[in-house]
Amino acid sequence: MKINLEQNKKVYFASDQHFGAPTPKESKVREEKFIRWLDEIKTDAQVLFLMGDLFDFWHEWNHVIPKGYVRVLGKLAELKDSGVELYMFVGNHDLWMKNYFEEEIGCKVYFDKQYFEINGKNFLLAHGDGLGPGDKGYKRMKKLFTNPLAQWAFKWLHPDIAMKIAIYFSTKNKMISGEEDKEFLGEDKEFLILYSKEKLKTEKIDFFVYGHRHLPMVLDLENGKAKYVNLGDWISYFTYGEFAYDFELKKFEK
Repeated sequence: MKINLEQNKKVYFASDQHFGAPTPKESKVREEKFIRWLDEIKTDAQVLFLMGDLFDFWHEWNHVIPKGYVRVLGKLAELKDSGVELYMFVGNHDLWMKNYFEEEIGCKVYFDKQYFEINGKNFLLAHGDGLGPGDKGYKRMKKLFTNPLAQWAFKWLHPDIAMKIAIYFSTKNKMISGEEDKEFLGEDKEFLILYSKEKLKTEKIDFFVYGHRHLPMVLDLENGKAKYVNLGDWISYFTYGEFAYDFELKKFEK
C-alpha cells in the first residue's frame, strides 16, 4: 500500500500497550496516558499504526467483547472520525480479533506482516511474533491458538470463564506474557534482526518496524542499508515512532 503524506502531516506508530494488565486499576493509569498521547498527535497525524498487543487479552464472540477500555476505544473512533487513518496489527495477546475494530471504528486489522510505501520509503511492518529463526515453542503455541477448531471450542465457553482462564495464562506463561523479552540478546541472536537481514538479501526495505520485543531501539542494518526499529512498549518506556521524512523514536512524558 502506498501512502503520500500531506504537508505538515506525519505517520505515528505505537505498540505493546497490554491494557488490562496487571490489573484493571493499574492499567487505567496507562490508558489515560495513552489517551493524552492520542490527543497530542491528533493535530498532525495522517496515519496511526497500532503494532500489536493493544490489550493483554482480547477475544471477540459473536455478540460480546471484553469489558473495559471504553475511553481508549472512543478516542480511536474520534481520531478516525477526524480523518486519521488507523491500521492495527494483531499481536500474540490479541490475535483473536475478528471484525469489531473494522466495523465499529473503521480501523483496518492485519493478521500478518504488511508492506507499505510511505513518502517513497519502503516499510515492512509486523508485530514480530513468530518471525525469524528459533522461538519454536511459541510458534507451536501460536498454531494451537490460531487453529480454527480450538478457536471454535473456546468461543463456546461462557465469557466470564473464558476471560478468567485467558488472563491467567496471559500473565503466567512467559512465552505469552513477554517476560523473556526484556534483554537485548545481540544482533547475532535477535530473531527479528536476523529475519530483517535475511529479507534484505532479496528485498529493498528501508525500515523494518516491529513491536513484540518491548525494547525501544533503532539500529542500522548492513552498513546503513536499512533501519531496524523496535517501538518498545507502553508499560515501562512509553515510546512511539514518528515518520515524516525520517524515522524518529520518541518517548511520551506527559
